Amino acid sequence: MPKRVGVLALQGDFREHIETLNEIEGVEARLAKTQESIEACDALVIPGGESTTIGKLMKRFGLDEPVREMAEAGKPIFGTCAGMIVLAREIVGSEQWRLGLMDITVERNAFGRQVDSFEVDLPVKGIEEPVRAIFIRAPYVREAREECGVEVLATFEDRIVLCRQGNLLASAFHPELTDDRRLQRYFLEMIGN
Repeated sequence: MPKRVGVLALQGDFREHIETLNEIEGVEARLAKTQESIEACDALVIPGGESTTIGKLMKRFGLDEPVREMAEAGKPIFGTCAGMIVLAREIVGSEQWRLGLMDITVERNAFGRQVDSFEVDLPVKGIEEPVRAIFIRAPYVREAREECGVEVLATFEDRIVLCRQGNLLASAFHPELTDDRRLQRYFLEMIGN
């Protein structure tokens, strides 16, 4: 039976996530934009986009509770870029709505504006060769509460850009925009563990 991965499809680059996940054998990636579609998934991706918009739409359509229940049930959730912000417990200088599931403090647009976007080969704990990382108006984790079980998996210029807390994974960059699927496979291995 394939692993069913939902990609939150409210705003942002959800299509790119679905396409890249469906390239991996044994995965069935699908749009997740209702409570029922979220509940039917083994794992969920919260994509990049506008974190304030994603948060407002999650709240408006009542998707925050199903996602929280999914996290409590131990199902993996992967937040990329804006998804990292939505997962965070705290956001520097902002009271915007978020799920608050991960014990991290994030800073939005920490690497500059859209014109400051860049790519880099990033060493990642648990993955042999560096991963190609694309940063677009990216956040970073200013504080990862290791005493709460947050594990730092990658840094760039001494800033935390990839971390994990149990069944939650958050990246400041966009793995769906490269040809490298190792980070997606790392996430998929979290299903059932």
